[in-house]
Amino acid sequence: PPLPQGAGYSYSPTSKRPRSLRGSEGSTRLSLQASLSSCPSSTRLLTTTPSRSRLFVLTHQQEAKILERFGRFYKTLPAGFTFKLPFIDEVAYHHSLKEQVIDIDQQTAITKDNVKIKIDGVLYFKINDPYKASYAVNNPIKAISLLAQTSMRSEIGKLVLDRTFEERDSLNHNIKRSLNQASEKWGVDCMRYEIKDIKPPE
Repeated sequence: PPLPQGAGYSYSPTSKRPRSLRGSEGSTRLSLQASLSSCPSSTRLLTTTPSRSRLFVLTHQQEAKILERFGRFYKTLPAGFTFKLPFIDEVAYHHSLKEQVIDIDQQTAITKDNVKIKIDGVLYFKINDPYKASYAVNNPIKAISLLAQTSMRSEIGKLVLDRTFEERDSLNHNIKRSLNQASEKWGVDCMRYEIKDIKPPE
């Protein structure tokens, strides 16, 4: 039976597999499922020969697929069925247009009065330009996540320790503004940013 599709990836099993893999089909399937579950929701597809030979492409609602012809951008596919030229047209990128959320890992930041604190957050964003998200940055989700970490450290460095707890709403607003200034060219819109926890030194 076919394996489930991961976010942004498609997998088509072939009839010819190496003999060494047949005996470990169960472990191979589990490892593949684990790797697909950790994939970002916006990425370049791993194109297989059966997918390139198809006559049509199905795009679901709130999704966007980038079609390339001879390796160059051709058009963004709308929701529904779209016919394509086999072996000439290729679906290169697959994006979700829904609002998405990612956790910003806990990190150490230094306040204006040289106190180290640990802080983490949550970022809500959505892709509003699939073309820019495909060709302006290699991995838009990873890029926005790393940018959120650096922006959070930068904003914490402007405040003393006592004010970091009082200015939480202001921090969220300033971090969101900094993210949108940089992510606009990537086709990503930061909807909001929320600081989850601020841990002062023990």
